[in-house]
Amino acid sequence: MRVVVAPDKFKGCLTAPEVAAAIARGVRSACAEADIEVCPVADGGDGTMEVLAGATGGRRIRCWVTGPLPGTRVRATFGMLGDGVTAVVEMAEASGLRLVGERCPGPLKTTTYGTGELLVAAARRGAKRIILGIGGSATTDGGVGCAQACGAVEVHLAKGRADGRRSGSDGSSPLSRPFVGADLAALRSVRRVAEHALRGVEILVACDVSNPLTGRRGAARVFGPQKGATPKQVEMLDGGLARLARMLGAQELARKPGAGAAGGLGFGMMAFFGAQLRSGAKLVLEALKVRSRLARADLCFTGEGSFDGQSLSGKAPAEVARLCAEMGVPCVLLAGRVDASARRRFAEAAVLPVCDGPMSLRESMARARQLLADTAAAAMRTFMAGAARHKRGRIYQ
Repeated sequence: MRVVVAPDKFKGCLTAPEVAAAIARGVRSACAEADIEVCPVADGGDGTMEVLAGATGGRRIRCWVTGPLPGTRVRATFGMLGDGVTAVVEMAEASGLRLVGERCPGPLKTTTYGTGELLVAAARRGAKRIILGIGGSATTDGGVGCAQACGAVEVHLAKGRADGRRSGSDGSSPLSRPFVGADLAALRSVRRVAEHALRGVEILVACDVSNPLTGRRGAARVFGPQKGATPKQVEMLDGGLARLARMLGAQELARKPGAGAAGGLGFGMMAFFGAQLRSGAKLVLEALKVRSRLARADLCFTGEGSFDGQSLSGKAPAEVARLCAEMGVPCVLLAGRVDASARRRFAEAAVLPVCDGPMSLRESMARARQLLADTAAAAMRTFMAGAARHKRGRIYQ
């Protein structure tokens, strides 16, 4: 019997590889002769780099880059996959909200410049294709800082707003420091530069939000307050992002789903680098060749920490289950917490909670490995019993 084990992480508790190992142990205890293929998955957010690099025999590379706040340095990591030409970059490594601490200064003072430096570092290591995850950002700069670090743009601000350097004939000043959100209000021109560090590199952006760049559902109004922006700052940022789109003649791109992701970095990657925005989970499943792994499978296990309404909107375990349903492979989804309403609306897998009785969150996290193994073992025995009954039924017909 061939079993594919393809779970996501249990956030704050176990990584995806740790979850997969626990499930595989449970499957093995129930069926010693099972042919188990372990394939941890991700949805483009935290853990994507680890999952893809590990599954392809790749490596993790560390380098120093600019942090979310200009003038700070952080040690960030990107992954180079086993093919030697595909890199995985998570913007949160350089420009993430977690890097600014509890006293976040707000998106007016943060930049995606370090994300651009990570992309350049990957290209210099030989990457011809980069998968960029853009979740967890601390920024709202329209991706200008990222493009600036790659040498893809030349930015001019209003006179006196760019380090006191000599003004141009239009009263603007060239910007020599990293671009931050507040600079959107002072923009006078943004000129694309044809020859830059990422020229010729294919960029795929893992993005699972559908927000446009501006407006009621835009980057500033929806995500700005989460990053510390006041109502007045939200309006300033929204107006600045709209001005940026007009300057680039890219209003159509600004309306595309995902343009508002990561403070407009989704828009910036399309506008400056011709990047494609893709569903993070689907992009990862393609990179891991999950479809081909399932082609000969009798059963699949997937899972995540909490199965709820958000799980149905592009999260990796739900996408694994949907692919299984399409291919006719039975699927079991294990979760630490299961929302009853979400489970009723999801017919592609048997969704099982791993907790074996009432317990605190602390206890369930401490026992997570054993709970996963035990639940997987029970599910495996149930599946084998059903398969045996089905086989006997065919014999006696």
